[in-house]
Amino acid sequence: MIHVALYQPAIPPNTGNVARQCVGMKAHLHIIGPTKFEVSDTNAKRAGLDYWDDLTLSLYDSPEDFLGWLGERRPYLVTKFGAVRYDQPGYADGDVLLFGNENTGLPEDWRKRWETSCLYVPIPGPVRSYNLSNTAAIVLAQASLKAGLLEDHQLI
Repeated sequence: MIHVALYQPAIPPNTGNVARQCVGMKAHLHIIGPTKFEVSDTNAKRAGLDYWDDLTLSLYDSPEDFLGWLGERRPYLVTKFGAVRYDQPGYADGDVLLFGNENTGLPEDWRKRWETSCLYVPIPGPVRSYNLSNTAAIVLAQASLKAGLLEDHQLI
């Protein structure tokens, strides 16, 4: 199982979309607080449709709580400051994909701490950034595929 962590997400529909993607890919969603909304927010629930009961979800009140769970694991940080293209790592079952807040990204000290694990998704077209939930879907699908977690499943 791949772990997807959202650092202090600010937009409920993005979180709901990521939650739905996690259910579909059998990934574990970690939400690092504090957040700007409650997970029970109507917009988050609507975006996640009726899949919330199937979601493996962990909520953390603070970044320190999440770091306590993370322990010695080395996460992959997905950031515009990454030096490694998202499809290059040899992902494995149990890996952690860490995505930043839609407005402020990931803390600089986290990017420095795991500098060699910072990934980016190329943007060849004239846009500043991709939507958080779209980026999470791109990276989670690639990580799951490379980790061999999709071998017995049909993709639509």
